Amino acid sequence: MNQRTDRERMDYDVVIVGAGPAGLGTAIRLKQLANEAGRELSVCVLEKGSEVGAHILSGAVVEPRALDELIPDWKAQGAPLNTPVAEDRFLFLTKKRAIRLPTPPQMHNAGNYIVSLGNLCRWLAQQAEALGVEIFAGFAAAEVLTAEDGAVSGVATGDMGIGKDGQHTANFTPGVEIHGRATVFAEGVRGSLTKTLFAKFGLRDGVNPQTFGIGIKELWEIDPAKHHAGRVIHTVGWPLDWETYGGSFLYHLENNQVAVGYVVGLDYRNPFLSPFEEFQRFKTHPAIRPIFEGGRRIAYGARAINEGGFQSIPKLVFLGGAIVGCSAGFVNVPKIKGSHTAMKSGMLCAEALFEALGKTEGRIATLDAYPEKLKASWVWDELYRVRNIRPAFTKGLWVGLANAAIDTYVFRGRAPWTFGHHPDNESLRPAAASTPIAYPKPDGKVSFDRLSSVFLSSTNHEENQPAHLTLRDASVPVKFNLAVYDAPEQRYCPAGVYEIVDAATSPRLQINAQNCVHCKTCDIKDPSQNINWVVPEGGGGPNYPNM
Repeated sequence: MNQRTDRERMDYDVVIVGAGPAGLGTAIRLKQLANEAGRELSVCVLEKGSEVGAHILSGAVVEPRALDELIPDWKAQGAPLNTPVAEDRFLFLTKKRAIRLPTPPQMHNAGNYIVSLGNLCRWLAQQAEALGVEIFAGFAAAEVLTAEDGAVSGVATGDMGIGKDGQHTANFTPGVEIHGRATVFAEGVRGSLTKTLFAKFGLRDGVNPQTFGIGIKELWEIDPAKHHAGRVIHTVGWPLDWETYGGSFLYHLENNQVAVGYVVGLDYRNPFLSPFEEFQRFKTHPAIRPIFEGGRRIAYGARAINEGGFQSIPKLVFLGGAIVGCSAGFVNVPKIKGSHTAMKSGMLCAEALFEALGKTEGRIATLDAYPEKLKASWVWDELYRVRNIRPAFTKGLWVGLANAAIDTYVFRGRAPWTFGHHPDNESLRPAAASTPIAYPKPDGKVSFDRLSSVFLSSTNHEENQPAHLTLRDASVPVKFNLAVYDAPEQRYCPAGVYEIVDAATSPRLQINAQNCVHCKTCDIKDPSQNINWVVPEGGGGPNYPNM
């Protein structure tokens, strides 16, 4: 047991960590079922962002299938799905040309909507609160609580008012213990507490490692003459090399706004590659630059994305709770969508929870009905059918595209084999065996530097607090990362958090934790897994508007 006597205690039937589509979907479905049955069920949701949606970042084109099931009258209720997709384009880029290709079937978006996922989550939170869900934003769940039998019994929020030296300041306030009969983890990609559950309960035993990409996004207001509401554009090819997985998206929303972003698979091999610089370079392409010339960049952010799919789904239940959404990895990579599958996983978990809570007075044991429901759902079939598309790209762009065509049109997702994944942190070649990349300087018109970009994310952390980017061994960044890979953390971080200073005399790693946009890339890509991302004080981090 790890309860503390100096912390206030709160008790609920169900505690949910994370107010994204999965966490809110879980909460809403639970209260719907309870209200229909006339049962009292207390549900709370903890959100580490300063408000719901503050840390939500996605493209995003949303498939409304799960939302249709959860809130059938969402249009009448004013859900912010304002821009139906009107047109799909799929382009192959060379350095100078853009060649239009047939849009792959998985990327057809008829019936889908271009949205701000953050705004959708804000709306979902309103629906949840109207049903009686209690939502606590600005409270970061920092610790998993366990009972005497080792089962999860809830979470504790982080202590506030601890200085950089680890000592209590005059503003110290202990965290709060929030206990539940069941605890659901919906932290999103690479959840810091979910990682500890994987280790404690062996939830990743017997499955493929998760693999990831980093998505970097900007929101622009462009010349109305260049705006085409509902247009969706995806590209592959330049500026990435043939061995690196990735591509771009451009989504024309309402109000002359365009969401533009770039995704790079974190299994890339060249330690000199910078996902941020690749994105900035992409916007200078002759077919892309004119869209943004004369426009205004209004927001920036970055977030890791699950790419492992079907074969990387962990065990979803443990003593005292379950994992839903992107914490488990339900992204359909060829579709470039995960919100609908994440939300549906939360809804199915809620149905299993409701049944289990009705059979016991105390804490639930295991929630075996949840994975059973998931395997019988459209989520399981959808992810199974596309399981081989992403891993084939480890053999290069051309092999990946050829396999995608064969898998889709010949086998229709039913090939008699399943390709595997590998850990992203093991993919880098040594710097001595790699070619440095000469990136152009930003022009300040369509391409920009990291610090001006981070400014647009409204990122803020209380300065006098321990760094939430922790090192297991302080000597590794210089003795191993710098010596072997030329310190790739300087380049894979999209926020300028990591710097090698005094390189000519006595090199050391400087961590500018204040800049962190909570993308989790460092936690994933660090070659020796020496960087461990933990939550800062609640409310710290980016404050994304309309992202």
